[in-house]
Amino acid sequence: MAHRLPISVVLAGVVLCAGIPAALAHAFLDRANPAVGATLTVVPTEVTITFTEGLEPDFSSLAVEDASGQRVDLDDAHTAPHDATQFSVGLKPLKPGSYKVLWRATSVDTHKTSGSYSFTVVP
Repeated sequence: MAHRLPISVVLAGVVLCAGIPAALAHAFLDRANPAVGATLTVVPTEVTITFTEGLEPDFSSLAVEDASGQRVDLDDAHTAPHDATQFSVGLKPLKPGSYKVLWRATSVDTHKTSGSYSFTVVP
């Protein structure tokens, strides 16, 4: 004799399983301005990275270094007022050269990721 589960039990299982991917998510770089690998003729005044999920800004960091490893950002990393997926930092006046953006993200679900990318400013 076969036993059937009540529909409410089946639906509860489906709802619980649907939430699993979100619980396993991490904040990864989605897009950046300046873009990854960009060559710029206009000097940027800030770097903004958009992540795949919201960040905890107190536990995340964003820095920009020149080719010699010196920081050229204003050390004012912050999320956008109404969008915790956007993380920005102001820049000091940049000279032509290569720059490296270094980020560490702690997402709202407390998972940590990190990475870096470069862009170039030309005269």
